[in-house]
Amino acid sequence: MDGGENEQRGPGDEDTPPARRERRWRPRRDRAGRAGRSGWVRRVGVVLAVLTVALAGAVIGVLAGGRVNTDIGPFRANLTLAPAVKGSTTVDVPPLGALQLDSHDGPTHLTVRLGALDQRKTEALIDDPASINRASLSAVEDVRDGVMRLGLRTAGSAVLATLLLAGLVFRDVRRTAWSTGLALAVTAGSLGLAAGTLRPQAIEEPRYEGLLVNAPAIVGDARRIANDYSRYAEQLQRIVGNVSQLYTTVSALPVYEPAPGTTRVLHVSDMHLNPTGWQLIRTVVEQFDIDVVIDTGDITDWGSEPEASFVGSIGLLKKPYVYIRGNHDSSRTAAAVARQPNAIVLNNSTTTVAGLTIAGIGDPRFTPDKETSPAGSGLTKQVAEQVIGAGEQLAATVQRSPRPVNIALVHDPASAGPLSGTCPLVLAGHTHARQVSKLPQQPGKQPTQLMVEGSTGGAGLRGLEGEKPTPLSMTVLYFDQRKLLQAYDDITVGGTGQAQVNLERHVVKEPAQGAPAPVTPTPTR
Repeated sequence: MDGGENEQRGPGDEDTPPARRERRWRPRRDRAGRAGRSGWVRRVGVVLAVLTVALAGAVIGVLAGGRVNTDIGPFRANLTLAPAVKGSTTVDVPPLGALQLDSHDGPTHLTVRLGALDQRKTEALIDDPASINRASLSAVEDVRDGVMRLGLRTAGSAVLATLLLAGLVFRDVRRTAWSTGLALAVTAGSLGLAAGTLRPQAIEEPRYEGLLVNAPAIVGDARRIANDYSRYAEQLQRIVGNVSQLYTTVSALPVYEPAPGTTRVLHVSDMHLNPTGWQLIRTVVEQFDIDVVIDTGDITDWGSEPEASFVGSIGLLKKPYVYIRGNHDSSRTAAAVARQPNAIVLNNSTTTVAGLTIAGIGDPRFTPDKETSPAGSGLTKQVAEQVIGAGEQLAATVQRSPRPVNIALVHDPASAGPLSGTCPLVLAGHTHARQVSKLPQQPGKQPTQLMVEGSTGGAGLRGLEGEKPTPLSMTVLYFDQRKLLQAYDDITVGGTGQAQVNLERHVVKEPAQGAPAPVTPTPTR
């Protein structure tokens, strides 16, 4: 029998030639193939739609609900989770900047934003020093509890967001359930991966941003600096006590005896938040019967609002305190100093205190994230013009002063050049290294001496990073009744391994032209 005879035939096929019957049968088979392919494509489309909705719902849920507020020690903190390509943690410390930690793996980023201090808890820490240790231990539990609550809240928010989104998109219970389940699995898996790959040691290798970019200069090796500072503080307590013996020793020096009517000025600079500097200043003010304290800037490190309380010790001195802003001091710092009852802040202005007319100008820069550099070194042309321009502004102010100016104050010695010939003495700081020199004399102008102070705060905590800490330094200046500099005492307080106080007296034999004559240092152990 012919194979064609077994084919099913429709009405009228008997009279239809075989070739025509073949043409009519082929479209039926094509339609069946297309129907199979369209079903497969539809199923893939549904799967992709479910995956898309699940991921979108998880992301929306994490962004909307992945945040909690918690207490970490005395701080009020906000913890936030967000989707990310690479797992990491940001510790945000406004207004100083942030620390970036490579803390874990997975597509999640944790942000810890430290907020305001709780006044009640902070006062409790201050009143009870032992509570600081308890707070440091409880802080770990605070963080753990906050992260656990954050994880649960994030997962719940992701499920809820996906449930709502899938219900609106599919209007189908089965597909909505699949989307919600996938969203929960993705969220829980991401959080589990982060927890399983947690690297606590990442806190030891942070990357700094904002003003904290220079934090290694402050923090360094935290353990070593903490140990060094403990020894340093213990020795400084004894050293500061020894300063009381200096005045008796100085009075016995035969080379110079301050005459009645002598005005004593204490020049300090670059405190950099070191509280030990205040102890030393108070001792010297009392023992040397200081009339005026002059501060040539960098009393803080970052110029932030929390640091403003550091200047409160100014009022305890009970002596006029003349201050100019350094490049580490902000306008907030200057305002905090100005609020002290005995403080005078100069900013391209003059004042008369204890018979001395003093002119001063703040540093034109605010660069707390920069290292201190020697005067003029490493300055770009634009910055150098700023610094020198400050000196030019002050020189014009000095020349316009109705009273002759006895002392001009600048922070960076690079600003001193334009002041040559305008006044007999310029005081500066910034370099953390003591230096005395004559400015190039202008034809027909009076000679001008430049005195650069070291760091009265020992360069702050960054001064503990070297093998030997930066010494604390300050200078007592003696002015006669004509308000001319007659002599000065350089006081240097050593640190760890250098438990001594040195005083070096210099007598200005000829104020008009002679160089100061050094006298053998007087150490006190």
